[in-house]
Amino acid sequence: MISWLYRAGDRLRHGARRRSMPVEAVNGKRGEDLAHRLLRRRGFTVVARNYRPPSGGGEIDLIAYDRDKLVFVEVKTRSSMDFGPPQEAVDQQKRTFIERAARDYARRSDVDWNDVRFDIVNVVLGDSPHVELLLDAFPH
Repeated sequence: MISWLYRAGDRLRHGARRRSMPVEAVNGKRGEDLAHRLLRRRGFTVVARNYRPPSGGGEIDLIAYDRDKLVFVEVKTRSSMDFGPPQEAVDQQKRTFIERAARDYARRSDVDWNDVRFDIVNVVLGDSPHVELLLDAFPH
């Protein structure tokens, strides 16, 4: 019932952003909004967006709890599948940066490293966006 409010808010934010940001940044933000909504529908509790550790060196798009697991979510957004699936853009270097930021967050939140997981959300925009959650996308 309240989802229409989220959609209306997203449209207002996207309209203002579209006039001042490059297309890639607008698409990335839209992808994060769609991923956030998917996680909430699946029962996740989102606790942070765009987390950057004070020391720098990485960013985590979404951080959420899935029952007893702290989940670090990387959102990859593409306008089409022309260059392959979005998750292929998460290479070893990107994983290293994500893990470094995740260790900082887990330490500050006093969460045991055995209770964390890394997921990827693929978003392919189009007339009807396709959003896919890949659980436990890469080991730590």
